[in-house]
Amino acid sequence: MIGFKRLAAVLATLALTAVACGAQQSGSQATKTDPGVTQDTITLGATYPVSGTASFYYSVAKGASAYFEYINNEKGGVNGRKIKYIVVDDAYTPANTPAKARELVQQDKVFLTYGNLGTPTNLAVRDYYNQQKVPQLFVFTGSSVWGADYSKYPWTLGWQPDYVTEGKIYARYITQSEAADKIGVLYQNDQYGKDYLNGLRAGLGDKAAAMITDTATYNANDPVDMSSQVNKLKASGANTFYVAATPAYAANAVTNAVKNGWKPKIYMNNVSGASATWRGVVKGLGASAGVDGMISSTYLKDPLDTAKWGNNAGVKLFRDVMTRYGNGCDPSGADSFCISGMASAFTMVNLLRQAGNDLTRKHVMDLACCALNESDNPLLLPGTVVKTTKTDHFPVQQEQLQRWEQDHWVPFGPVLDARKK
Repeated sequence: MIGFKRLAAVLATLALTAVACGAQQSGSQATKTDPGVTQDTITLGATYPVSGTASFYYSVAKGASAYFEYINNEKGGVNGRKIKYIVVDDAYTPANTPAKARELVQQDKVFLTYGNLGTPTNLAVRDYYNQQKVPQLFVFTGSSVWGADYSKYPWTLGWQPDYVTEGKIYARYITQSEAADKIGVLYQNDQYGKDYLNGLRAGLGDKAAAMITDTATYNANDPVDMSSQVNKLKASGANTFYVAATPAYAANAVTNAVKNGWKPKIYMNNVSGASATWRGVVKGLGASAGVDGMISSTYLKDPLDTAKWGNNAGVKLFRDVMTRYGNGCDPSGADSFCISGMASAFTMVNLLRQAGNDLTRKHVMDLACCALNESDNPLLLPGTVVKTTKTDHFPVQQEQLQRWEQDHWVPFGPVLDARKK
């Protein structure tokens, strides 16, 4: 028969073992957890350009934070836990990002990182997160490497449509409707910009050499003055301007083109397509705007298109969330980065719910990489499925072309699905 003291010691040892293994008791059901998860909270972290030339993108984090606040305050969190979202500033400078990543993991003890923004900045810390086995989840960049390199970096995953596919979509439209075009290309001189260029070239196929007259580049965090690049492309004889740049550089490039008397057809990469950006450009240029007819792509509902989405439940939810929790996000939807932030946060919340009581990094990553099947995201275009499988690690692969008309985007043509070749 076990004595009282011995029994107490055994029970104490079992309790310590449970704590050491990261087990929490929720009623009669044990919850498996990793660092960053308590009985009350789930801590997520991210690096963003809160400052600097790419600070436009900080709105993505604002949109995501607003949705998390809505979930915390009005839905009781996720399975009873509130989401804590820590955003630190790397100024879109890859040299800054490693220290910020270590801060999130070692100091803030995040469960996972979610929504880290930027291709070069995420590449700068991909090795670190994978070595630490901390999910680098739903990075906010459409570089193709996040899906293509999954077998080597299984703790990293994207979310939005990839840039190579987007480039191919523009090329398909050009070859079908404007096959005589001469194209001048401006791109950021890193993996982000090169993906767009490679997608265009792949889509043009054997016509690429004849159709692309010249290219011009800039480096992230260069002074925002694209005048020399624009002059170079204008001098090449191009009548089409293909822009793969972040918002400040894209807006400056188009402004310089118009002021320089060059009014080409413009193809604008999706990540620089926020209506607020182009309304500002049009206002600055006045009657000589030359922006009408610019083509881009979208995978999101546009709240500014009230004729189409004015009574849509998802758009109404967006406006309501941003009105109450937006922290500077315009409820009208003029800043599409706020919309994309909330849309990806919806997937993040769904994933945490799907994980249930197994809140370990590995379990959440396994679900994210290979078992997403979300068909009810309220801000994605109808019919869009956020999906991953063991052989497909590109969650969102549906887009629609859109054309700028006076002060807003007008979608046209079908929603194109990259999964359907």
